[in-house]
Amino acid sequence: MGSLMLLDSASMYFRAFYGVPETMTAPDGTPVNAVRGFLDMIARLVRARRPSQLVACLDESWRPAFRVAAISSYKEHRANPDGSEQVPDALTAQIPLIMDVLAAAGIATAGAAGYEADDIIGTLAARAGTPVEVVTGDRDLFQVVDDERGVRVLYIGRGLAKLEVMDEAAVTAKYQIPGRGYAAFAALRGDPSDGLPGVPGGGEKTAAALVRVFGSVAGMLAAIDAGHGGWPAGSRAKLVAARPYLEASVDVVAVAVDAPVPEVAGQLPIRPADPAALAELDERLELGSSLARMMSALALRPE
Repeated sequence: MGSLMLLDSASMYFRAFYGVPETMTAPDGTPVNAVRGFLDMIARLVRARRPSQLVACLDESWRPAFRVAAISSYKEHRANPDGSEQVPDALTAQIPLIMDVLAAAGIATAGAAGYEADDIIGTLAARAGTPVEVVTGDRDLFQVVDDERGVRVLYIGRGLAKLEVMDEAAVTAKYQIPGRGYAAFAALRGDPSDGLPGVPGGGEKTAAALVRVFGSVAGMLAAIDAGHGGWPAGSRAKLVAARPYLEASVDVVAVAVDAPVPEVAGQLPIRPADPAALAELDERLELGSSLARMMSALALRPE
């Protein structure tokens, strides 16, 4: 049975941008380091993992309204005054170029208005009838790992050369929590990079202990209401004080599995969708060996 590979596109092109020198430009001076780095990453992943389907998942909203409504600090520190995300100008210019190359090559993309790429990934993984490999540098997606359904994360947080295959055992080994308990763990611990405060006075060890005992945020709140014991020292009082945050965090931290994502055919292309457009992009941007490596990995041939 073939596998479905889901790309966390923004996670990948940010890493490509910072991993390839900005001195790599097109003849007209347009930066192409992120474009070329992104194509090289696809080539290496397809060659190494041999998926039968490939979908690049997109942020239609990098800071969805439903998450901001739940916790106003969500990604607030990363927003410009106009509400857009703080992204280097040299990368902003390349994102449409990456999308153009994917479209011309025939690589499927997927998104949904008002949702992040994480939610697209969660939804497509939930729908999949084949094993799924999620490529991301975002630890939040560890929550989609599911051995029973064959969903794993290929974590590139330390770079593609140090890729980590995260199944439930790997999540447990790394955080000492049940393999599918990452969402509750993340809510308790917090994440400054996303503007999530976590439970004051807690930490990773306390968060892990609570997830091991109660499984989920809902389970912890239910245990408080029922007067159950068995709490790690001092943690019950901290959770009671942080209850409004915890109740709100569920909608913020949990990856959606029912986002309104249109059906997408992710089969690897057998020929470029638009050979002329791909050739024009190659000539204009001088994508050279990066495009050639991706086309070779996909077994694509120009017409």
